[in-house]
Amino acid sequence: MTQQLPISFRLTAGNAGFLFGGIALILVLVQFAAGPFAPQQTIGVSIGEIAAEIRQSAANALAGQTAPEPQVSAWNIDRILSVFAAVTAGAAILLGMLAFILRENRKTAAYALTLGVGAVLFQMFVWTIMLVAGVFLLIGIMQNLDSILDF
Repeated sequence: MTQQLPISFRLTAGNAGFLFGGIALILVLVQFAAGPFAPQQTIGVSIGEIAAEIRQSAANALAGQTAPEPQVSAWNIDRILSVFAAVTAGAAILLGMLAFILRENRKTAAYALTLGVGAVLFQMFVWTIMLVAGVFLLIGIMQNLDSILDF
């Protein structure tokens, strides 16, 4: 005769926060490992367009012309996943704090907070590294722009 373990699961704030934190962390890791999912231009085309826009903007500013109206960026699957990951991470953090306030299981509340904060920090870390690398790349291109344009 086998004895079955009783499985009892109550949907508490800590458990819900743990679930949301796990989903957020998985989404962030999938975006980092498998993304981007939307079609992207090649790096050379993107960098060339950015350098041309910077040069045109500087020329317009020196000529006293007004800047063009900003364009609204389109929503794609990468942006939707990023927002969804941030929202679920925020929900995990709030539910983890609520679990502490309601004096629920402290471990579950701590797990929810840890997963939510971990997802947010990982996403910020990745974006910061990409931003710094992009700035260094643009600085290098702008320094070499004169030698490229002046044969």
